[in-house]
Order: sequence, then C-alpha cells, then structure tokens
Amino acid sequence: RLQVRLVIAEKGLACEERDVSLPQSEHKEPWFMRLNLGEEVPVIIHRDNIISDYNQIIDYVERTFTGEHVVALMPEVGSPQHARVLQYRELLDALPMDAYTHGCILHPELTTDSMIPKYATAEIRRHLANATTDLMKLDHEEEPQLSEPYLSKQKKLMAKILEHDDVSYLKKILGELAMVLDQIEAELEKRKLENEGQKCELWLCGCAFTLADVLLGATLHRLKFLGLSKKYWEDGSRPNLRSFFERVQRRFAFRKVLGDVHTTLLSAVIPNAFRLVKRKPPSFFGASFLMGSLGGMGYFAYWYLKKKYI
Repeated sequence: RLQVRLVIAEKGLACEERDVSLPQSEHKEPWFMRLNLGEEVPVIIHRDNIISDYNQIIDYVERTFTGEHVVALMPEVGSPQHARVLQYRELLDALPMDAYTHGCILHPELTTDSMIPKYATAEIRRHLANATTDLMKLDHEEEPQLSEPYLSKQKKLMAKILEHDDVSYLKKILGELAMVLDQIEAELEKRKLENEGQKCELWLCGCAFTLADVLLGATLHRLKFLGLSKKYWEDGSRPNLRSFFERVQRRFAFRKVLGDVHTTLLSAVIPNAFRLVKRKPPSFFGASFLMGSLGGMGYFAYWYLKKKYI
C-alpha cells in the first residue's frame, strides 16, 4: 500500500525493495510461508515481530522508530491534534477506494481527464462476460492448481465488480465522497482561522504534518488518477483541498514514493492484469513484496502488495 511506503519515507527511514510476484505464486514459496503462513501482504518483519495488517504496520513503525531525528506522525496522546488524527484516519480508511476505482474504469463518462487507458472499459467488460461461464466450467473440472479458496475468491471478486458496475450505486458513493470532502474542506478552513497571523504551514490537524495528511494525500492522489480531481477540487469548489494537494505533492517523501501520477497507479488498473479465471496459478493479483532494512536497527520489511485491480 502507498500509505505504508509514504509513512516510511516521511519518517526518513532507509529501505531496500524487493519484488515477489503473486502471478508466479512466489508468495506460496516455502521461504515466504515460513515468514507468513497466511500468505498475506503487506507484511513487515522486525526482530521477532511479524505484522500483516497495513494499519498495524503503520502503528508499529510509528511506535518503534522514534528519536530526535525521526519524524513523529502521531501527535501526543490526549492532545486535540491526536484526536483529530484518529478521527480522520477512521474517516479516510472507510472510503471504498476499490469501488471508486472499478466504477470509474467501467463508467469513464463520470470522470474528467482520467489517466486510465481508454481501452480498459471494453477489455474488462469482455472479461466479465466470459467469467461466469468459465467459473461454472471450473467448478466441474479437476484442476489441481485451482484450489477451492481460489475459486471462491474469484467469485467474490466478480460479484464485487458487478456491484461496482451499477451506475446508481457509483453515483451514490461519489455523492457520499463529496460530503466527506466537504467535511475535510471545512476542517482545513478551521485551521486557517485558528492559526491566522501565525507563520506555520497548515495541515489537516494543525501546523504539524501528521498521519492524517499522509492518508489524505494518498487518497487525493488516487482520485486524481481516476479522473475525479476536477469534479471535487480543481474546479475551485474546495480551495483549501486544492491548496492542500498542491502542497503535499511538493513534499520530498511524496515525490520520492509517488513520482509521476501517470505511472504510479497505472499498473493497478491496466486491463491485461485483470484475469478473473485462468487455467494456471492466479494472475490477476500482481504483487510486490518489500524487503527492507530501516537505518541502523536491523529492520527487515517484507510488504507492498500492488493488487492489479484494486
């Protein structure tokens, strides 16, 4: 997840990356299974600790790597800023980003200047049209390389995509997204009023850059990629949000991790990565798995799943 990479970069922790391919079932290799029997990613391994939930990874990194020269992304417990970070972390984590992604690909007419390849919609619809028949065939065939959990996962994914193909559902959740962004716009306005006349850079929860800003920046980055930025802030309707996104993109950590918005998320949505059914091991979930060491503390991280279509 981008959020984990951004947290590591914002804290200034050195990290070496290593890719492990899910299409080649490398997550099922014995060496990986010994590290994580659940085959889950992202995963972080530090000393005797193994953590696979991305929120728990963020909390662990924030709690473990502290010091005079390490940036703290969580304000002091009990402070108003700490309560705000928790509030907006919960709010942003609850956004159905996969539904936005699937819906905007399948219904590009609802987007403006989307960075998704134009041929994606027809290609994905073709896969969806064939998927039901192929799944039924596989249910009645002996395919040793396709386990029941895999088939179950494919059926659930197909059901999810079909739900996200509902225009009325997509419009509903985009309307709810607008209300969330209105709340964030109002919160940013409060920061301006509270700190008027003070010389500090204003962020979502105060003058300090926090985890809430990491999560908001990553969210806006994805929305821009999907072609929703002009609808929600570049049209001038939310000037504080627009200013926030411009400033967060200039931060070193964001430039280092996200790079060009055109290329960072492209692999997450290209249609030739979307395979609901295949006679070989699963290939529609491409993955990267990060192995890193964080400055001087023997930190080894294995993480970063890029779900090709989530």
